Amino acid sequence: YAGGFTLEYIEAVTQNYRTLIGEGGFGSVYRGTLPDGEEVAVKVRSATSTQGIREFNNELNLLSAITHENLVPLLGYCCENDQQILVYPFMSNGSLQDRLYGAAAKRKTLDWPARLSIALGAARGLLYLHTFSERSLIHRDVKSSNILLDQSMCAEVADFGFSKYASQEGDSGTSLEVRGTAGYLDPEYYSTQHLSAKSDVFSFGVVLLELLTGREPLNINRPRNEWSLVEWAKPLIRNSRVEEIVDPAIKGGYHGEALWRVVEVALSCTETYSTYRPCMADIVRELEDALIIENNASEYLKSLDSFGGSHRFSIERSIVLPPIKSQIEPSSLLSEPAPPQPR
Repeated sequence: YAGGFTLEYIEAVTQNYRTLIGEGGFGSVYRGTLPDGEEVAVKVRSATSTQGIREFNNELNLLSAITHENLVPLLGYCCENDQQILVYPFMSNGSLQDRLYGAAAKRKTLDWPARLSIALGAARGLLYLHTFSERSLIHRDVKSSNILLDQSMCAEVADFGFSKYASQEGDSGTSLEVRGTAGYLDPEYYSTQHLSAKSDVFSFGVVLLELLTGREPLNINRPRNEWSLVEWAKPLIRNSRVEEIVDPAIKGGYHGEALWRVVEVALSCTETYSTYRPCMADIVRELEDALIIENNASEYLKSLDSFGGSHRFSIERSIVLPPIKSQIEPSSLLSEPAPPQPR
């Protein structure tokens, strides 16, 4: 359970706020070191912060109750002299956003298996939130800059300040202000103000597209049809032109079937209407399957062929096997159903 720290202690830990490591809606984040040597990130609320006392207490209450390996834990806090300070472990590998397309110094190529395990870790963290209590907890600001990577590249979801319980039966469920980040915002939530766990699912789908393409969600320096990652990628995926969206940095370094699984999840997560989106439990299952396939690609392929499986996923097979007459029709998810054949 997170403990209360004195202001004096926080000043000692950060050496009077010497090293600024980031800034967000909450305020500034400083690097510090606890007496036992553990490195920490100290979030200090700015006087002009849009996030008030309510969010601060919200985050305190939530984080104190939440423990999961894929959620950044709260180590401590300080509420002295109107100061609002939160202390977290320092994540040595930065954020997923840094890694994919951040400042050149922070950018490091993530191979496909690493991307897949980051996606799965973040999905497990969100699943825990969504099933945390009888009332689903909604993050409301899922994005690649809120997915942090620890020293062993394990993904941990951060920044619960905006989190909110899903409305129960009888609640209106509409929130006064739409919260979130442009490029990740669920269009249904934006237009109806009705918040549900499926709003996080949409944002997570955008993160999956970032992992697949290495592109940011919005970039107005690109050609007009490529400004929005979702609007650019979806038609290409639907036309089975996945090779055109895959990040050049991972070309040739993935197993076709595993990649397709993730593509299909990203496509369903970013459906315009929330009813058609999967829940976090389904997403975790699909990503687990994709990781198993990626890790055991050759064995999996052999077993698939001995059963006469479909060869739909032949983007870049790591092993080319002779085609076997398929008894299973390829999935029609990405194509229109064929008209019935005359008997």
